[in-house]
This record gives sequence, C-alpha cells and structure tokens, in this order.
Amino acid sequence: MTRICFQLTVKPDRLDEYRARHAAVWPEMLEALQAAGWTNYSLFLRPDGLLIGYFETESLAAAQRAMAETEVNTRWQAEMSDFFDQLDGVTPDAGFLVLEEIFHLEDQLADARSDAAHKD
Repeated sequence: MTRICFQLTVKPDRLDEYRARHAAVWPEMLEALQAAGWTNYSLFLRPDGLLIGYFETESLAAAQRAMAETEVNTRWQAEMSDFFDQLDGVTPDAGFLVLEEIFHLEDQLADARSDAAHKD
C-alpha cells in the first residue's frame, strides 16, 4: 500500500464554504472514492488555506484514473475547482502537489526490529 500526502491551497475567502462542502460530501462521491481505491483518506485545513490531504492506495495513477472515469467525480471536480489557487486549469484531483514521505514510524520500527533479530 502506498501512502500519498498532497498539498493544495484553498482560497481564503472560500474556507467556510469548503469546510461545509466536506462536512457533507455526496454519498455517491464517497462510494466512488472507496471503489477507486482511495482508503484512509483525510483532509487537513490550516486557517490560511493550506490544505493537506492523505490517503493510501495500491497505485496513485490507477486511483486517479479510476476516479477520472466516474461521472460523479467530473461533477465534483467542476464544483470544487474554483475553491483553489494555482491549479493552472487542471482539476484539484490532478493538480495537487504530492509530498515526499521521508519518515514512517512503523517502517523504521520494523527495520530496527529486523536488524536486532539478525544480531541475536
């Protein structure tokens, strides 16, 4: 499973509406995300509009492709695109900046335990 963390910027004058939209995401959008392999998906919003998203998937490209093929995602992206700065004409789900993962506790613990077991 690949962990994906991404960044977008919500326009400051749209923060309240963005929060409201995500308090009641369309049920068919939720189902489409799950069916497309977006698991453990969360969004975090800073007061200045910095948005950080996190999800896990087998393949980012496959998860994005699967969503792009759904009608509900087309509608959702059309409605949400105006909430963001600096998308340069692409939809939010294609225009986010993927952040590099540099640390994961469980991975390092597993490595350390494996190293310790091999020393015994």
